[in-house]
Amino acid sequence: MTGPVDPTVDATVVVAAFDRRRAATAALADDAEVVAAACRAMAGRFHAGGRLLTFGNGAAAADAAHLAVEFVHPVIVGKRALPAVSLVNDPATLTAALAARGPGETFAAPLRSLAAPGDIALGLSPDGNCANVAHALGVAHARGLLTVALAGGDGGLLAGSPDIDHLVVAQTSDPAVVKEIHVTIYHVLWELVHVFLENQDSLPGSAA
Repeated sequence: MTGPVDPTVDATVVVAAFDRRRAATAALADDAEVVAAACRAMAGRFHAGGRLLTFGNGAAAADAAHLAVEFVHPVIVGKRALPAVSLVNDPATLTAALAARGPGETFAAPLRSLAAPGDIALGLSPDGNCANVAHALGVAHARGLLTVALAGGDGGLLAGSPDIDHLVVAQTSDPAVVKEIHVTIYHVLWELVHVFLENQDSLPGSAA
């Protein structure tokens, strides 16, 4: 038989778990200007006819697919659908690139075929150190795409990269919390992109 559970210990564990999430969420709110700048730039590309291309590895691949769906099939009635494609949704293309060119080209190869200079490339890397995500963002930047990255921790190799126009970092070393904050980030991206599209005088290149 197990002994009685100490409710104080249980409460301490629960409070600590929420504190980790609260701190990361507060840090994201403190980066409001960074998030707003990314949303404004993305809205400008959509307004000009660009598309969103998303990618990431493992669990971040699922987030990349989810992010694209948010734009194509908006959950709020009356919001306009925006063109978005997740590069992770075609396993035949991904595995062909992997087999022929190696893991570094997993996302860069399909991006070269699909992307136009006016598009947006958005890569997710939970620790900021996914080499194939960084490489694809470099290829995208060289082709004239707007490049946006979501990372965690200290941003890893994505932090300070000249190939990334907008980097939003979940400021926590806990991988579970990084993933949760990334979900919040891309929901905010979707929401604020629409805010900017509905106020087009605020878009890049406007007369305002």
